Amino acid sequence: MAFEEFKVRRYDGGLDRARLELLERRCEVGPSQHVLLFTDTMGDPISRIRNSPMYIMLVAELNHELVGAIQGSIKVVTMKELAKVGYILGLRVSPLHRRKGIGLSLVQHLEEWFVRHQVDYAYMATEKDNTASVDLFVNKLQYVKFRTPAILVHPVRTRPLKLSSKIEIFKISEENAEYLYRRFMGLTEFFPSDIDKVLSNKLSLGTWVACDQGERCRFGHNGYFPTNWAMLSVWNSGGLFKMRIAKAPISCMMYSKASKVINKAFACFTMPALLSNIFEPFGFYFLYGVHHEGPTSGKMVRALCKYVHNMARVSEDCMMVVTEVGSYDDRVRPHIPHWRLLSCPEDLWCIKALKSEGRESFNELTRIPRTRPLFVDPREV
Repeated sequence: MAFEEFKVRRYDGGLDRARLELLERRCEVGPSQHVLLFTDTMGDPISRIRNSPMYIMLVAELNHELVGAIQGSIKVVTMKELAKVGYILGLRVSPLHRRKGIGLSLVQHLEEWFVRHQVDYAYMATEKDNTASVDLFVNKLQYVKFRTPAILVHPVRTRPLKLSSKIEIFKISEENAEYLYRRFMGLTEFFPSDIDKVLSNKLSLGTWVACDQGERCRFGHNGYFPTNWAMLSVWNSGGLFKMRIAKAPISCMMYSKASKVINKAFACFTMPALLSNIFEPFGFYFLYGVHHEGPTSGKMVRALCKYVHNMARVSEDCMMVVTEVGSYDDRVRPHIPHWRLLSCPEDLWCIKALKSEGRESFNELTRIPRTRPLFVDPREV
């Protein structure tokens, strides 16, 4: 069957912005049993890639109608060794024009852009049960299933969470944070070589360390680190775009109505603010660079997460604290507060080698057990 010919070209802000917003609204479809989150870019369609070292957006046009879009970014990260990787995100195809090869063509055009910029590997993330996406990338484009990190989401409550008096939490400088990350996470998969740029970005609110009381004064001095400690950094994703729940299970909507009644009648209860205004756009904090050392450092991670939650409470529209951790660390995941209803236990990352001379290294890379730590760049959330 022959289809009408469409054109793939670079995004033009002046020409495409309004039409792209219309495309986004048309793509708000999905299985009703899940909580469906959508991005409100606040009039800036490339907000999710704007902070990357190099980026592009492509659109597909058919009869003067915008029927598809895709975004990509490039950076240098740690794999087995340093490698240039291209990240694929924001693939959209209008529901009325699917199964015409538009999505396939958009990805192929983006891969060509990657190749022109000497990218070693292209990768993407999707929900494990998104069969259309998995079929496109794995079956048609020969991507390989690579990692399955968990996205953990914790709604911000109206009252602060209690912190342990036995744990001390303090903020460190960007220079010290960079030193710690390069020393303790420099060999982590997808660790960005420009971590200094990430930490100094205006959206990065800072880096905090947690340790036992009495250890702060010696922390890092003359190479000393306590037996148990943890660190993380906070990225204000709401400074770029907002999230919006487009659909939610009946249980979630009933919870929303109940929370409004409870908040009015019982001020002592700590209901999540998000559920009181479930369909309103909201911002969120993203926790990145979560690292811990020591057999009981899980409690340090939990303390840091609570601390950030309390930070988020005083933010104007931050309704969630989100992080993404590799499937390797069952010691730390239980210590990160999250709601199962809103979280994704297995996100799916797929990867593809773009250079023929790197096939052998790629095969070795994909054979590495999925137990290695993973660094999730907040610029790509």
